[in-house]
Amino acid sequence: MDFTLTGEQVALRDAVREALGANTSWEKLAAMGVFGTVVPESLGGLGLTDVDAVPLLTEFGYAAAPWPAAETLAVVAPLVAACGDPDSIMSGATRVAVANGDMVVPYGRDADLVLVLGDGVAHLVPATGDPVSTVDLSRAAINIAEPVGAPLTSDAALVELARDRATLAAAAQLVGLSRRMLELTVGYVKQRRQFGVAVGSFQAVKHHLASALLRLEFAEPPVLAAGWAIASSASSRAADVSMAAVLASEAARFTARTAIQCHGAMGYTVEYELHRFAKRAWALAAGCDLDAHLERLGGIFDDG
Repeated sequence: MDFTLTGEQVALRDAVREALGANTSWEKLAAMGVFGTVVPESLGGLGLTDVDAVPLLTEFGYAAAPWPAAETLAVVAPLVAACGDPDSIMSGATRVAVANGDMVVPYGRDADLVLVLGDGVAHLVPATGDPVSTVDLSRAAINIAEPVGAPLTSDAALVELARDRATLAAAAQLVGLSRRMLELTVGYVKQRRQFGVAVGSFQAVKHHLASALLRLEFAEPPVLAAGWAIASSASSRAADVSMAAVLASEAARFTARTAIQCHGAMGYTVEYELHRFAKRAWALAAGCDLDAHLERLGGIFDDG
């Protein structure tokens, strides 16, 4: 299967990359139509698919964007569109964060509403709760109570689709984060000198970075495959999504460890930007619940 990006996908990705690189705002992303990427044109969206969304989600990871942009694009807007009017979501007027399974809500302190994906039911509730300290402080998390009242939807299939899209968003961001950490590290070891030569010339450093790149190259195609499986309602969707989560998490964790090791003491400092990407990678990987994905993969392959 060929996952080479089309010209249109590259153009949209590059537009988002340029905007994020210019320290754009939430409102600017909304004005670009980014949050309506996978919302039908009949509802004011771009009418694209989850395959088209993957490069954009990757860019959010590459930039460690400080808002629930990936979650809004991949999860919130399409789910709300399936249940009603998504205009306030796509316009950026309403910020919605997505709760983790333990009811911790990344970006909750800056959100208006929280999407809670329960067992076959989804709720939209006010973003009110106690602040929670996490490894990635830029995600400004809160802890909320279990939702009560009328749900946004009780369609179990829609809720499961939203869960898979949330996993896809995390996996794609982890790919972007891995790419950014690897680029930072390669740039650093080229200019950092010891014993009169660049440390990047040391064989051990080369091997570590090559291993990180290999894991990243193995993770990228499964993430695109997961996007395709979701977009096409493929029978392999569950396996593809879980595979993407496992490989992207493993790649990001390994790359973060390698990047910090190759940077030496500088890698541990908050003055240097590496920590932003490593912490985001750790937080996203921890939220992927790899045990659940490995169990799902085991069950699928056992049944097959």
